[in-house]
This record gives sequence, structure tokens and C-alpha cells, in this order.
Amino acid sequence: MSRGASRLGLEIESRPSELPYIERVWRGRSDDVGRMTSVANTHGELVFWEHEGRTQAAVLGPEPEACPAPVPKDATFFGISFALGTSMPHVPIGRLVGGGAEIPDVTRRSVWLKGSAWHVPDYDNAEAFVRRMVREGIVDRDPIVPAVLDGAAPDVSARTLQRRFAAATGLTQGAVRQIHRARQAAVLIQEGVPAQDVVHRLGYFDQPHLARSLTRYIGRTATRLSAPDTDEPLSLLYKPAPLVPA
Repeated sequence: MSRGASRLGLEIESRPSELPYIERVWRGRSDDVGRMTSVANTHGELVFWEHEGRTQAAVLGPEPEACPAPVPKDATFFGISFALGTSMPHVPIGRLVGGGAEIPDVTRRSVWLKGSAWHVPDYDNAEAFVRRMVREGIVDRDPIVPAVLDGAAPDVSARTLQRRFAAATGLTQGAVRQIHRARQAAVLIQEGVPAQDVVHRLGYFDQPHLARSLTRYIGRTATRLSAPDTDEPLSLLYKPAPLVPA
């Protein structure tokens, strides 16, 4: 389990999942903070939040670059980050890149999905909720995506592979790998690894190359990552599993 920056007005904790459709499950709460830096992210998400007695939900797409994002004060959040290749076919992920789609008619206890009422999930039963989504055909997974990222060479044409990868993730393979590497670099720097060591460990050309990547995808320089920002905390950032180099 990982925990976010509780001293900075935005507390986030998360856990991985053994279910292949889920990358991570997380929950959080905001206190005295008005916005955060949303770091680049390759995963689609299903997010619920409660603010001023009202419960809301949305399907979020991947974030191709870091950007500032508003945070409602005194709110609670819960999210399911889908594994790469997992999507909701009735909500094409390509339309959600850098944004999302609000789910209407949500209450504290129920959410409507494809014409049926569902109990709102929580941190402990996310897997059961997603299993039902799979059974109902609301969530699907293209196995070609994790296979390619694990180094396999599927027996399809390059064009078909590109099309299926983009349809399932909303991103290109190159974008996924760049974002993934930047997130790895950010975590290493937060752990105290010198920037020059990060350059060599993750295959950056040099420190300026690392700096450009961090600025674009994390919204921080290496120096700022080493000293947590009390005014604008980062969104959930955790150590991702390594990808096989392309």
C-alpha cells in the first residue's frame, strides 16, 4: 500500500490489485487545498467523490501531460484505475483522453450503469464491482496491450497493432512508455536517487532530457520533486511495474 502527502492538505492511499482488469484502487480526502498538479497517467479510471453532501462519479481518460486540476475542499474520493488495455466499450476511451465523462444520477448508495442500478463500490469491494462489470459487458480488456508491453510480438500487422492499442488505451505505445518512464523517474527522485543515476538507470540521453520529461509529464523539476510543494500537491504517484523496452 502506498500513501500520498497527508501533510499537504491532500491525503491519498492506494493499493495494487490482483484482478487483471485493475491497475490500482485508491481513496483520498482533501483539506485545505484548492488545486493539485495532475501528473500524466496512462490509465482510464472510474472515480467517485462526495462534496458538500453530494455524491458524483465520472469516467476519466488517460492524461497525456501534467496539468493543474482543481480540488474541492473537504471532499472524499474513491477511484478504480483500470489496467492498460481495459476499457468501457460504450464510452470510447479516445474521446476521454485529457478529460472525462460524468455519470448522471449518482447517490451515496447507487449508480446507474447501462440502464441498471448498482451499489456504489468502495475501497474494499472494488474487485467484486469490476467483476460484475465484466460479466455485464460494461468492461472489456484487449489482451494484446499487456502482451505488447511485456515484450511479446503478436501475430498481427503493425497497423492492426497500432489501431488496437490506441482503441484500448487512447494513447500510442510510445506515449505510454514515455509517461511510464517519467513516473518511474519521479518516484526514484522522491526516494533520494540522484538525477544522474536516474538518467543512466532509465535510459535518458542526459539530464536535460530527464528534466524535459519531468516537466512535461510530472509538472515538476527534479529539485521540486525533492521538496514537496505545500501549495499544489501532486496527484497519485506510485512506483509502476517495469515495462519491457520496445
